[in-house]
Amino acid sequence: MAGSIYGKLFTISTWGESHGKALGVVVDGCPAGVPLSEEDIQIYLNRRKPGQNAFSTKRNESDTVEILSGVFEGKTTGTPISMLVKNQDQHSKDYGDIAVSYRPGHADYCFDEKYGFRDYRGGGRSSGRETIGRVAAGAIAAKVLETMGIKLMAYTRSIGEYCIDYSKFDKGEILNNPLYMPDKECSEAAGNYLKEVMSDLDSIGSSVECIVTGMPVGIGEPVFSKLDALLAQGIMSIGAVKAVEIGDGVSVRESKGSYNNDSFIINNGSIEKATNHSGGILGGMSDGSPIKVRASFKPTPSIYKEQKTVNKAGEEITMAIKGRHDPIIGPRAVVVVESMCAITILDLLMVNATSKLDNLIKIYN
Repeated sequence: MAGSIYGKLFTISTWGESHGKALGVVVDGCPAGVPLSEEDIQIYLNRRKPGQNAFSTKRNESDTVEILSGVFEGKTTGTPISMLVKNQDQHSKDYGDIAVSYRPGHADYCFDEKYGFRDYRGGGRSSGRETIGRVAAGAIAAKVLETMGIKLMAYTRSIGEYCIDYSKFDKGEILNNPLYMPDKECSEAAGNYLKEVMSDLDSIGSSVECIVTGMPVGIGEPVFSKLDALLAQGIMSIGAVKAVEIGDGVSVRESKGSYNNDSFIINNGSIEKATNHSGGILGGMSDGSPIKVRASFKPTPSIYKEQKTVNKAGEEITMAIKGRHDPIIGPRAVVVVESMCAITILDLLMVNATSKLDNLIKIYN
């Protein structure tokens, strides 16, 4: 299977299946000398692990990370960093019925057509557990970025029709509620709605937003490797993401140039923008203002309602999916979106080091 490697200089290669012995990631290209411990990684993994509240799957996994290589005496050595998380609570028997039938909204049919064979236990590589490797790598990328003054903040923006009120935005509230929303009132209302959806044996869609601050100007390439293009690629590669927006996103289709253009101003001797409709990116490059990225997640396809489908024999059947599943994807994917943004940005920062002669002179002189 190709396509499990992401990045150009700071690269990640994820591996493992939902019901295999373990999952993990190999990070290559991380600079030497970065202080790094398993606890640094665990903090991020704890934000996505299952079974933490009423709105996530009851699969009981500690998601404890082990660093196998690339770190010595508390610092990265510059060699590949290999990390592993063992699976502990697989209920593979829950998936026996789907071995010869196709779950609506899942990749089962596509896997069979492409490979002629598939791991039907929890979806294999297409399971949400694949994101463990992304989050572990993202923790490293975020730590490197923080030393450069670049910070990332991701949160759940909306659940169904319930969207946060930016006038009530409270950063401290993000980690204070099970839905990772920065608006307490919206979180409570969305939580009550989500309980109704669950009682109806259904699921609901959501959106996640990530804000990146402290970015220097000019990160990203102006043609195929645009910052926004690669952010979109990284985030769209997360399972269940169906749309990615930068800045004002899809609303620009109704905007006028006189409104959408961000005027440049001088503030304390520095060039800034009066507004940020661009979401911090112009011409595929960072413009110095906060980067705003938004991802829309489809409803969890594994629902307990009876659905129509077909089996390998070409017969039309009905099925009710068993097992333990999240009724919503967004909240647990908050840290995954943040991680993919961190990985993408760090990779492009490293590429940008060779963009002009002055940079090389600074490094080697």
